Amino acid sequence: MSSENGQPDGDAESAPPEQLALIRESVRKAKAPRAKPRTWRGAALAKELPVARVLVDKGVLHLDRYFDYAVPEDLDADAQPGVRVRVRFGAGRHRVREGRREGGGLIDGFLVERLAESDYSGPLAALAQVVSPERVLDEELLGLARAVADRYAGSLADVLQLAVPPRNARAEQRPSPTPLPPPPAPGPGSWDRYEQGPGFLASLASGGSPRAVWNALPGPEWSGELARAVAATLASGRGALAVLPDGRSVARLDAALTGLLGEGRHAVLTADAGPEKRYAQWLAVRRGSVRAVIGTRAAMFAPVRDLGLVAVWDDGDDSHSEQHAPQPHSREVLLLRAAQDGCGFLLGSRDCTVEAAQLVETGWARPLVAGRERVRAAAPLVRTVGDGDLARDEAARAARLPSLAWQAAREGLRHGPVLVQVPRRGYVPRMACARCREPARCRHCSGPLQAQGTDDLRCAWCGRGETGWHCPECGGFRLRAQVVGARRTAEELGRAFPAGRCAPRGANTCWTRCRARPPWW
Repeated sequence: MSSENGQPDGDAESAPPEQLALIRESVRKAKAPRAKPRTWRGAALAKELPVARVLVDKGVLHLDRYFDYAVPEDLDADAQPGVRVRVRFGAGRHRVREGRREGGGLIDGFLVERLAESDYSGPLAALAQVVSPERVLDEELLGLARAVADRYAGSLADVLQLAVPPRNARAEQRPSPTPLPPPPAPGPGSWDRYEQGPGFLASLASGGSPRAVWNALPGPEWSGELARAVAATLASGRGALAVLPDGRSVARLDAALTGLLGEGRHAVLTADAGPEKRYAQWLAVRRGSVRAVIGTRAAMFAPVRDLGLVAVWDDGDDSHSEQHAPQPHSREVLLLRAAQDGCGFLLGSRDCTVEAAQLVETGWARPLVAGRERVRAAAPLVRTVGDGDLARDEAARAARLPSLAWQAAREGLRHGPVLVQVPRRGYVPRMACARCREPARCRHCSGPLQAQGTDDLRCAWCGRGETGWHCPECGGFRLRAQVVGARRTAEELGRAFPAGRCAPRGANTCWTRCRARPPWW
């Protein structure tokens, strides 16, 4: 190649640097040609925003991204961001049917957004179906799911399976109740027991976003105190979310909220509820009919509008950790929601976990505790038996229970039932020779011998009865109890407290109650 004057052109290395810079800049500013969206079938597309960006329901990490699909004209009205759709996904084998080329299978997905054009220049597959026009996924929930997936190194599809419950057509067709006006701000109630308790409620009622780690005092008052925190948030016109470890705790908070605010103010989301009821409650929250949500870990993604408070009770319970991938923890999810939405945060428990202590240590949350004198008055007195007590009481060395425990049981029976925890079940699960302390063994299988009653001696392995036992080491024929079980302990407690009745409950528990009191079980 030559120039106009007939001289050969120099190579790229001999070109001036200014010319190379201009070439790079022109290439950088040049826009790649984009083809107009088209489909394999040649169907008519939507006139405005004909491209749908879809998140397919595939949990594998290499497919954790969005895919573009064409929006047919007949699905234009229903194909709105946030709806459930079905799309054809996967190459597979293409089949020729009536002159049309099809490939892959239909899978579920969520329509994330509508676009005017796509980055992909080839033909786009069309949306196969809009499952429901109900918009179940908004930008806030999508952002939360993305943050949880990034934190736990999981896929967005797996998190959305936990965040959005399965669809129920009957629940979707029913209208949600009319939203109620905000209730009046509640009084402090039993929050007066804590030094900063009334101020915490006042801040929530005035629209503030306090963050606190709450060390609750012993007793059943915690449910009423948590209910007042939710009610104070509702009084400010905002929403509230409380996550608890089990159904029993949810039932207690449900009763407290119903007694404080009445019916229709909150929704209960638990895994024990049926699919129709759970989805109906979830839709009521999504549509803004209900502003307060309580439930187990299934409720940590509840789409509460204008969130003002997130609360978690007993974060040290293992039930707060989700078993399905990517296994998020309720506490961590609510911390992300508090940081993203700028809402209040309350972590309550009777004890303090390491994670809760770290929140206080870093200054992210303030401690919400009672004074020392009030804690001493509310907490039970715990007394232990040490070597000094055994040295002062020689009989306590051979006693089944120390004298201090007998006195505590005698005092407790005057006011109610007494619980005695025993480490072994049965009558006498382990026997030994009374002379040489050699463990008693079965003559047939060498299994340990145990007493089922006062005169019934049997093998714990083969179940054969034993009569005429003698020790193979010393020749002794007398046995002693090496380990005493729950039934033998109940028998001894019944003889020690003749005015009471001892009833073994479960494998390793003995309950003792006064005969004069009415039955309580």
